[in-house]
Amino acid sequence: MQQRSIDLKIYDARDFPAYLPKLNHLYDDLFSGGKGFRAKLIRMVNKHLQLPAKTEQLLSQTIEFIHNASLLHDDLIDRSHLRRGKPAAWHKYTPEYAVLAGDYLLARVMVNLSGHGNIRLVQYTAEVISDLLEGEWLQDSVVGDYFVTLEQLDRIHNLKTASLFKWCLRAPFIALERQDQPLHDSLEEMGTILGQLFQRGDDLLDYDVRNDEGKAVLGDLKSGYLNSFGAFVARGRSRAEIDLLVKSQDLNDFKNALGGAAVFDQRVKDFDAVNEGLIRLYRHHLERVGQMLPESQRGLLKDLNPLTEILYWRRKPS
Repeated sequence: MQQRSIDLKIYDARDFPAYLPKLNHLYDDLFSGGKGFRAKLIRMVNKHLQLPAKTEQLLSQTIEFIHNASLLHDDLIDRSHLRRGKPAAWHKYTPEYAVLAGDYLLARVMVNLSGHGNIRLVQYTAEVISDLLEGEWLQDSVVGDYFVTLEQLDRIHNLKTASLFKWCLRAPFIALERQDQPLHDSLEEMGTILGQLFQRGDDLLDYDVRNDEGKAVLGDLKSGYLNSFGAFVARGRSRAEIDLLVKSQDLNDFKNALGGAAVFDQRVKDFDAVNEGLIRLYRHHLERVGQMLPESQRGLLKDLNPLTEILYWRRKPS
């Protein structure tokens, strides 16, 4: 049967009812062009755990369904007109269809996992979906708050971005019915750090730092959202100074409000140094995980080690 997701083969025509053609067209648009990084992470982990192919596909599909459901909802809430270079679903198909399509993906996740029969996996997935929604509520509450702190944003990113990375690391072990708490504690910490690094690296793109993806510069700021780098450089500044920063029309305005290009470059270096500390903590937990794995599974460490380079420094995998 012809697969409906061009690159990732996440779903096919049997997954969604043929009598809902608009829903299928919406999903074809949504899934095509995505990098599928989270599904690839599932497969990376399972390369060493050797779960059955059917289980690996279920896990890969689950995380992509949850991630793409969150994108449908995020784009509508943010009123983002583009997703992956194409019209966002709410803009092309109406807001009502975008909401229903996102809800339907989450419903399919729970139906599919329930059929698998691992109640702990169902419970953990439900917790992650709940975290995503809580994070969305919190993020919406800080739009227009230019005095938001990095700690507040970390909490939001832990609920939203990091929850999916944690799921990718932990779900294969749960599916394997390996439940030892110290292992899951370290995997949880690693997922939290990966999520924070990914979000902070993404936030730097907004200020045209390592922006090979061509993200719109100051897009977050112009949408009323002071992201993690913005909060980092605004910390300790007066209301008048922050007011100048947030009213910047372009990156040169922002740098001048900060004190010039040299000050901006130094603050980027300072931000990188903070995140280097997170990278060292990630590697500490990675070593701990290695001590808890059998020899046959320790190749996982080599695969997981470069993720910080990919997610924060935006370096392409070798």
